[in-house]
Amino acid sequence: MTSIHPAESGLANAVRAGAAGLYSLEAACDLVIGGGWLHRDDFSCFVSTVTSITDGVTELAHIDWQAVISSHDAGLLPCGSGQNRILRLAASIAAGIPVDLNEALCGLDHSSIALVVRAVRHANGQRPADFGGS
Repeated sequence: MTSIHPAESGLANAVRAGAAGLYSLEAACDLVIGGGWLHRDDFSCFVSTVTSITDGVTELAHIDWQAVISSHDAGLLPCGSGQNRILRLAASIAAGIPVDLNEALCGLDHSSIALVVRAVRHANGQRPADFGGS
């Protein structure tokens, strides 16, 4: 990691800035932000941050999706079934990590389904009107 993590809202902004311009990454990052994952220290340790060389001020962050899923599979990121589904879908959207859609989509509550639909549309190039990224 390049630096200590800023406060959650700062980390969310840095994650969004790091994904800016890449629809699938933007969508996946918004999905984990909406799913509450950035509030967790055991998740945020997989997020590395750097300062932009372009302006020397903007914090950029990158999520190591493979490490997140590997750690989760090893039992190091315990979570409920809904959070598990959101995490796996986000990793699949961002990094192509395979996910069983039958398992991932069945059983999500209404708010999680709304987050997933929003992410799928975003990954397909349809940014939400209220999207805070680029």
